[in-house]
Amino acid sequence: MQLKAQPYTQPDDLGFYGEFGGAFIPELLRPNVEELDSAFRQYCSQDDFKLEFICLLKDYVGRPTPLYHSKKLSKKYKCTVYLKREDLNHTGAHKINNALGQILLAKKMGKKTIIAETGAGQHGVATATACALMDMECVVFMGEIDMKRQAPNVKRMEFLGATVIPATSGSKTLKDATNEAIRYWINHPDAYYLIGSVVGPHPYPEMVALFQSVISQEMRSQLLEKTGSEFPTKVVACVGGGSNAAGAFYHYYQEESVELIAVEASGLGLKSGKSAATSFLGSPGVLHGSMTLLMQGEFGQVTEPYSISAGLDYPGIGPLHAHSIEEGRTKTVSVTDKEALSAAKSLSQNEGIIPALESAHALAALQHIEIKSNDIIVINLSGRGDKDMKHYIESK
Repeated sequence: MQLKAQPYTQPDDLGFYGEFGGAFIPELLRPNVEELDSAFRQYCSQDDFKLEFICLLKDYVGRPTPLYHSKKLSKKYKCTVYLKREDLNHTGAHKINNALGQILLAKKMGKKTIIAETGAGQHGVATATACALMDMECVVFMGEIDMKRQAPNVKRMEFLGATVIPATSGSKTLKDATNEAIRYWINHPDAYYLIGSVVGPHPYPEMVALFQSVISQEMRSQLLEKTGSEFPTKVVACVGGGSNAAGAFYHYYQEESVELIAVEASGLGLKSGKSAATSFLGSPGVLHGSMTLLMQGEFGQVTEPYSISAGLDYPGIGPLHAHSIEEGRTKTVSVTDKEALSAAKSLSQNEGIIPALESAHALAALQHIEIKSNDIIVINLSGRGDKDMKHYIESK
C-alpha cells in the first residue's frame, strides 16, 4: 500500500478536489471529524500501521486478488478483457479492504464501538467481520427496503454479532441509512463512524480511496506480468458512492493513456424518473458532509434515486469522482436494470462467475463503449452475487 496520495486523489488542506469535497458538517460533529483527521495523518503513514494492514490484506482477506483473463468476453468484444476478482476477497467484495484499514485506525484511536451504514450489505458484512476480529461492538444502519431485498446479508451481519438498525425515513435505502448513522455519531461521539465509500466529510473520501488503492496497485504489477505493460487501455468500474472505482482508478489517474470509465445505474432509464445516474442527472450541492454532484430538485431537495442494485441506489457520488468527471478525466456510462441483469446472467452461464448486481453494471458497460481490437480492458468485479440471487431468480 502506498500511503502517499497521487494528484486527483490528493485534496487541498480543506479537503477539496477542485470545487468538490470539504467538510460541511454541524458544529456538534466538528470535534469528531477533526479527531479523525488528526489520527489519519498521524497513524496511517507509520510503518507499524502499514505492516499490520498489509499482513491482514494478505493473510486474512486473501490478497492479491486474481486478474482473470476472460477469454469469452474477449472473444465477444474482439479485444482483451480482464476481470479484477474482488469478489474473491473474504466477505465477497472490495469493502473489506477499507473496513480493515479503518478498524485499525479506530483501534489506534482507542475506540470500542464502530458504527456503519450499508446499502447492499457488503460494507455492513465487512465491518461486522472486522469488528468480530478486533473485538469491537458493531452497529450497522441499513434502509428498511434494503434489509428486505438483501436479507441474506442482514443475517450474516447479525450472525457476526452486529446490531442492524433499520432506517425507516425517506426512501428507506442507502441515503437514509447514512443520515441515521450520522445522527447516531452526533449523539455518541466516543464511537467511530466507519464510512463505506468515498463520500462524507473530509478526510473520509481521501482515506477510503487510499485504503482501496491496493486494487489498482495490484492491477499494475499483474498486468506487467501478463502483458508486459502496467497500463491497460481502459479501466471500468461501477459507481454509486464510488469506493471500488476509486480503488481501481487510483494508480492510473496520472496515466492519460488509460481511459477511466465510471458506470452508473440508470435504473428504468435516464428519463424515467427511476434512476441513480448522478453524473447525467445531478448538479453541484451538499450531501452527507461534502460538496459533490447529486440529484436534486429545483430548491435543492434531494431526489430519491432508484436502482435494482442496492449498492448503486444513491443520489450522489464521491467528490473525487465528481471532480474527475467534471475535468473530463473520467468518462461515465449509464446502464439499466435490464442490461445489468442480462450481463450477470451471461457471465454466470458462460464463465461460471456470479457477479454482484453492482459489478454487473460494469460488465454491461462494454456494450456502450467504443472498443478497438488492441484494447486491454480491466473490469473491476467488485463483488460476488450471492446476495442478489433473489433478483436473479425473479428476473428469469
